[in-house]
Amino acid sequence: MAYKYINEIYEKGKIPILVGGTGFYIQAVLYDIKFNEYNKEDDYRKKIEDLEKEKGIDFLYDKLKEIDPEYAKIVHKNNKKRVIRALEYFYQTGEQFSIHNQRESQRQASFNYFYAILNQDRKILYDKINKRIDIMLEEGLVKEVKNLLDKGYEKNLVSMQGLGYKEIVPYLEGEISLEQAIETLKKRTRNFAKRQLTWFKREKNVCFFDKDNYSTSIELADDIINKAKENGIVNEYE
Repeated sequence: MAYKYINEIYEKGKIPILVGGTGFYIQAVLYDIKFNEYNKEDDYRKKIEDLEKEKGIDFLYDKLKEIDPEYAKIVHKNNKKRVIRALEYFYQTGEQFSIHNQRESQRQASFNYFYAILNQDRKILYDKINKRIDIMLEEGLVKEVKNLLDKGYEKNLVSMQGLGYKEIVPYLEGEISLEQAIETLKKRTRNFAKRQLTWFKREKNVCFFDKDNYSTSIELADDIINKAKENGIVNEYE
């Protein structure tokens, strides 16, 4: 769908702008990364998840070390999601996940692009995250999570594992106080922001812009456009 709209924008003589913080999705568009279709009839992932519940993550991690020692070196055993995905991929394709990743990392970009990353002083960024979460709570985050649970959305659903949901559930179940839930949510969100920056620093040909160096958003936007011009992306700007 992204390619469809990108092409439509090109046909109008305009330059597509992709905006968003999810680095892997941006990478997928730029490098045309292919995703395997999920075979619901052969739900191997469910079998692996059941095996983890029965025998523990150490058992799965040992399996990963057997079939793909290179990938096991770079993924922590407590990263259950990635361990399960690597085992599932090997089962579906017969190929080691480390080989798959190496091949994908060598892909050439499908577009001539300019990759701008907005950054900010860590303390200011963390303060903004904390304030944003306070606003989420004021606007009814706890009520939203409670309504979802009441409608039958179980806490182990992937959609309920997002930041803001999984931290509130233990409070609603009486396991922790609201203050503890809020502090956990703020800490995890700050850590998530830190991981995002780490991801973008590893990306190819990225250009960082420190928001604190600009007095207005227009000034920042103009600098991004000028840098894009220097890289041959923007030929004219009205």
